[in-house]
Amino acid sequence: MSIKYNISLEPDKYYHIYNRGNNGDTLFYNDNNYKFFLKKFDHYLSKYLTVYAYCLMKNHFHFLVKIKSDEEIVKGA
Repeated sequence: MSIKYNISLEPDKYYHIYNRGNNGDTLFYNDNNYKFFLKKFDHYLSKYLTVYAYCLMKNHFHFLVKIKSDEEIVKGA
């Protein structure tokens, strides 16, 4: 069974984004895995959101973010 979610994130709203490995499996095996993940997260998402807090654990992660307004995104803030 496949469940699909289609949730729109709204500008100027705060969100708690989290995920974990399948069945609690390990996501991060060493320090380089954490660094790689954060680098990709920054590369793809920093234009669209501001991170206020985050926590990366061996088998899951949490981010507290605010979605940037359209004006902020256009200005590159």
